[in-house]
Amino acid sequence: MSVLSAEQVQALIRQGVPMAEDIALCIDRLDAEHALARVPFQARLVRPGGTLSGPTIMALADAAMYAVVLGRLGRVEMAVTANLNINFLARPKPLDLIAEARILRLSRRQAVCEVQLYSQGEEGELVAHVTGTYALPQ
Repeated sequence: MSVLSAEQVQALIRQGVPMAEDIALCIDRLDAEHALARVPFQARLVRPGGTLSGPTIMALADAAMYAVVLGRLGRVEMAVTANLNINFLARPKPLDLIAEARILRLSRRQAVCEVQLYSQGEEGELVAHVTGTYALPQ
């Protein structure tokens, strides 16, 4: 198992999922326990009503889960999302959106993760809470 840096994981995600480049996805920090991912605020990601679109929020959460899985297991590019449950809790501010991911349970076949999303500098006010499962390749 080869440990990957935040920069390597960001490059893997952007290469494998071109949409990640479109939203300027960043993996800011990564270790075997946590991933910190970010989408810089861009007006083109705003939906009618003036808030970040749901697909942008979900994409960031999913990428953060994938990053923490890679941070723990190394290069398992064929790990895939099996489940994603999201609760939208508050309207994000027009700031960078931050996602903090961690693994709740890891087995040979799956990784169950949790992600907390908030507007930059507003850690106390969650925008969304996500739980999800990644199916791991055998």
